[in-house]
Amino acid sequence: MSDLSITLEWSRSESELITGKFSNSHHVVFNDNYNLQVDAAPDWGGNPNNTNPEQALAASLSSCHMMTFLALAAKAGWPVSSFKDHAVAHLGKNPKGRMSVTQIDLHPVVKFDAGFSVEKDKLAEMQERAHRYCFVANTLADNVKVNIL
Repeated sequence: MSDLSITLEWSRSESELITGKFSNSHHVVFNDNYNLQVDAAPDWGGNPNNTNPEQALAASLSSCHMMTFLALAAKAGWPVSSFKDHAVAHLGKNPKGRMSVTQIDLHPVVKFDAGFSVEKDKLAEMQERAHRYCFVANTLADNVKVNIL
């Protein structure tokens, strides 16, 4: 199996590390060439112009779900022409009373080549299969409720 990695870099810009008075802004580097500026979520003092770990988690789940759906659709002979999603990570307290991502809502919209259509229940069944086989969804399965709306 694969080992996949990133590099994370943070350095203090303030003179001292004091609770509530330092920046969480940092860089995450993918494949030694793609640098993403990351910060805390805005509700926790982060810069809203930067991504945050909770958004990255939602993006990871959405991306994995899409790639799994496309693989299944290709196998079924469905001519998917586009796939769009709006994923929302909800923050709250988990059953242990700790802050966490408690739910991620996916809102996939699938378009097909002209002249091809799928019944709504068959599309929903394929979305559910994609969720079942998605690596990231399986990682989160016991911790985060995932809704495909």
